[in-house]
Amino acid sequence: MLTCFVKAQSPVYLFSYFRGNGADGLHLAYSLDGLKWESLNQGKPFLTPTVGKDKLMRDPSICQGPDGTFHLVWTTGWWDKIIGYSSSKDLMQWSEQKTIPVMVDEPDAKNAWAPELFYDKATKEYYIIWATTISGRHKEVLTSESEKGLNHRMYSVTTKNFKIFSKAKLFFDPEFSVIDAAIVQRANKEYMMVVKNENSNPPEKNIRITTTKSLAKGFSTTVSKPITGDYWAEGPAPLQVGEYMYVYFDKYRDHKYGAVRSRDGINWEDVSDLVSFPKGVRHGTAFTINQTVLSNLLKVN
Repeated sequence: MLTCFVKAQSPVYLFSYFRGNGADGLHLAYSLDGLKWESLNQGKPFLTPTVGKDKLMRDPSICQGPDGTFHLVWTTGWWDKIIGYSSSKDLMQWSEQKTIPVMVDEPDAKNAWAPELFYDKATKEYYIIWATTISGRHKEVLTSESEKGLNHRMYSVTTKNFKIFSKAKLFFDPEFSVIDAAIVQRANKEYMMVVKNENSNPPEKNIRITTTKSLAKGFSTTVSKPITGDYWAEGPAPLQVGEYMYVYFDKYRDHKYGAVRSRDGINWEDVSDLVSFPKGVRHGTAFTINQTVLSNLLKVN
């Protein structure tokens, strides 16, 4: 999941997420310290999905642009070649939902999963990255029976206005099945990307990181050792909170959320016992907003 930073005197944090299979739509939670997260709107969705074959809103990723507009992308269905898009000025009133046909020109593409947004200040454009399996395209990996034929790599498009998009291209290929990539820019200007190793035989199902100094040059395909523990984790969401870089993630087998944090991006501490999330939280995005945005959201509770 991708993180965008908004300058504010009193920063607070939001988490966009889905529940269940994603049929009821976009949920939001807030935090003042990055540890305790509380649901907004009494746990009811802010936006109900209307596009895609399955009309789902899984893996919602929100990024606030330099003009203050919030942009949202999401997974519309298990086997769609499109992703959903909507925008909002206040996170409450949303534009008409549209689809971005990211993989429709790839006849052998199976899916378009977990799109993530990142605004690159250096080029003043938005990156949308997502995971797709294209049969026979990449080095095959051993898979379990339940995931037979799924061999994901990360793809991307860029846009400045969410009307005109670059042609979809391969973004990251570490020669293992990879999903759930999310980018954040650290204080030293280095870009860090968290990814899920999705190899299933033997199962990895853990979170790793990679870095680059230039998005145009791409991320190193030599990834770190797992930064998560001896459990299955997915949907990583990075967020800078004070001196710490947090990475939140879905412990999806355990039906709960966890987190690790680091001061230097090298040494990671598991703080799953310190964080609390609303019941039923699934894969989402953590991002920074200002106090005014939160105050308005709290009024709808």
